[in-house]
Amino acid sequence: MRLSARVDYALRAVVELAATGAGAAHPVTADQLAKAQAIPPKFLESILLQLRRGGVVNAQRGPEGGYWLARPAGEISLADVIRVIDGPLANVRGQRPEDLGYQGAATSLQDVWIALRASEREILELVTLGDVAAGELPERVRKLAADPNAWI
Repeated sequence: MRLSARVDYALRAVVELAATGAGAAHPVTADQLAKAQAIPPKFLESILLQLRRGGVVNAQRGPEGGYWLARPAGEISLADVIRVIDGPLANVRGQRPEDLGYQGAATSLQDVWIALRASEREILELVTLGDVAAGELPERVRKLAADPNAWI
C-alpha cells in the first residue's frame, strides 16, 4: 500500500485535532496543526479545505477561528479520511478491482486485488482517530504490528 503525502498529512492533522479535543468553543488553527505535526502550512490549508468539504472537519473563520472534528474521533475511521483525500482505498491503474478484465493465467489476479482491498479495509475501517490519538489501537492491529516480520 502506498499512501500519498496528502493522506499522511491529513491523517496526522486530524489525529492532532482528536488529541487536542478541539471543538467549536476551542478550535485549533491551521498554523498550530502545521507546527505540531511539521506539515507545510500552505499544503495543510488545501488539505483542511478538502477535509471540510468531505465532512471530516468543521471550520470557523476569523480571529477566534480554526478547525475541529465534525464527528467524535471514535466515529471517524482512517479509511474515512483516506477516501476523502485520495478516493477509493484500492485501485489498479485507476480502476476498481471488480471492474478489471483479466484473462487466461492472470484471471486470479482480480481475486488477489479484491482480497487485498478487503484486508486494507478491515484495518483502516477498524482503526479510528480516537484510537490513534489515545495510543490504544484495536487488538487485531496490535497483534499484526507486533509480528517482527511486519516490520521488514
